Amino acid sequence: MNILISAYSCEPGISSKLGINWHIIREIANYHQVWVLTRLGKSWEAIETELARNPIPNLHFVSVTLPFWQDIQRQQTKEMQLHYYLWQIQVYFVARRLHQKIGFDLIHDVSFGNYFNPSFLSLMPLPLVWGPIGSGESAPASFWQDFSLRAKIYEIVRSTKGWLKERDPFLHLTTKRSAVIRATTKNIAERLYKLGASQVQVIPESGLSEEDIARLAKYEIPDGQTIKFISIGRLQHWQGFHLGLRAFAQANLPNAEYWIVGEGEELKRLQILAQDLQVAHKVKFWGKLSREKTLDLLRDCHVLVHPRLHSSGGWECIEAMAAGRPVLCLNLGEPAIQVTNETGIKIPANEPYQAVRDLAAAMLQLAKEPELKIKMGQAGQARVSQHYSWKVMGKQLNQLYTGIVHQANTQKSL
Repeated sequence: MNILISAYSCEPGISSKLGINWHIIREIANYHQVWVLTRLGKSWEAIETELARNPIPNLHFVSVTLPFWQDIQRQQTKEMQLHYYLWQIQVYFVARRLHQKIGFDLIHDVSFGNYFNPSFLSLMPLPLVWGPIGSGESAPASFWQDFSLRAKIYEIVRSTKGWLKERDPFLHLTTKRSAVIRATTKNIAERLYKLGASQVQVIPESGLSEEDIARLAKYEIPDGQTIKFISIGRLQHWQGFHLGLRAFAQANLPNAEYWIVGEGEELKRLQILAQDLQVAHKVKFWGKLSREKTLDLLRDCHVLVHPRLHSSGGWECIEAMAAGRPVLCLNLGEPAIQVTNETGIKIPANEPYQAVRDLAAAMLQLAKEPELKIKMGQAGQARVSQHYSWKVMGKQLNQLYTGIVHQANTQKSL
């Protein structure tokens, strides 16, 4: 089939939304002729370099640039949202002309990843697959008591922004006209149904290559009496690392260490908290590290502690599972979908004290039951191979495309 994909950001070799879009596009090109609408810039140069090195005959890129606004290259700018919205309008007109020339069977908009950003490609007379999309989630209100004033303002603004953008009539149009929407969490799926969606799939956003899965599967469980817990991510309030520290202190394990990898505005607060809890001598803050060095630390640890309070993406859990490490997480967001009761322990997020108590109990359990760590680790590796390989995810997406186009053709013939 001829597939049109809209990707505002797309770049090979990147562990972010850019990399996710690249993997989706590359896998679909194994099955169909694919045209990709994207922007010029550094990502475009990286794409050209990759295709020159590893040609993909079925893959065609078309640049789309706003005629009145030079493209924004940085991903963290205040103008990005407005630029993206206007770019989507431009994409519609480019797609319409391209469709007259080529004749597409289906459109897939993988662009920005936020459920509140509409896709103007829904105006095209073709089946539309929209997503994976997420974002818009907020930390449970009961956990705000631990937040700084700045963090509380962040959560209020985040919630208000989602509420306002849900009033966009084009968002309602997109949800109603999409053949299938791919959401990264159950919470986002519920919001999309309220906005008029007819079919929403809750699917993972992130995946791993066959090479990464094979490499991580070789990680052996570290020897020694000391059990090492690790948390990975930006040091921001919604990561919940303060809950992990309190649980670690409450578990009071004699031979244990807690490693935290990342940088961010919460660093000082976390360091002070570790001192107040009298566990600073057992806690090590590694700062921001490359992916390679981070995975090296994961190899030297036993358990991933991932108490994130809202999340609609990320690789931490699936990388830990691929490495055969159990995951302790809150039963929220995408981690709640990625992790099962066989691959880790999911903690209810009712109240901070309850979450800390249950996290501490889980730490104690895994420290005292080495066989359980091994069993969960093996289950995690099997789950990643079965569900989080880009190859498997590409096959599933191809099946989705085929079913949607078949249904559309059947309806036309009636």
